[in-house]
Amino acid sequence: MEKLQSMQQYNEVIQQERVIFMFSADWCPDCRFLDPILPELQEENSSYTFYYVDRDEFIDLCADLGVFGIPSFVAFHKGAETGRYVNKDRKTKEQIQEFINGLS
Repeated sequence: MEKLQSMQQYNEVIQQERVIFMFSADWCPDCRFLDPILPELQEENSSYTFYYVDRDEFIDLCADLGVFGIPSFVAFHKGAETGRYVNKDRKTKEQIQEFINGLS
């Protein structure tokens, strides 16, 4: 999963097709719980491009998007938000896949 490097990159990436941002932080145990399953999710959902967003590096973006709990996911397609799975709870692979399946 590519790590978001700048707001300029974010503004370019959201214009692409089928993008999912994972908001996380190195210190977050519920985020680290997802590490083993993320490669599987990416492989099983190869029509999407996934980006890792470090919550501490992009706190203003998190505030703009209303992402106050991590791990969280926000999806975009051609500049429009298509879905969000945002809360502070630990998430399972099945829950994340259900979110992805529900994207329009």
